[in-house]
Amino acid sequence: MAQAQEQNCRGQIMKTKSPAPEIVLRNGKPVVVILAIEEYRELLERLEEVEDLKALEAMRRKPLKFKRLEEFLAEYSPDV
Repeated sequence: MAQAQEQNCRGQIMKTKSPAPEIVLRNGKPVVVILAIEEYRELLERLEEVEDLKALEAMRRKPLKFKRLEEFLAEYSPDV
């Protein structure tokens, strides 16, 4: 289980165990999950990594297109 960090009244960081996720039921069906903030942040980070990998994979499938230097310089606008 992930370790959470909390500050005590003196500003020192203490490590405590994250509580287990809590599932809230409505009419017997799960509707909400309560997570420790650190676990939530870790999930967001993992999701971002997966999205980055998917984008990279899509870029690798496209053929590379190169321009001649003269073409690039003709289109290049340093004011942008």
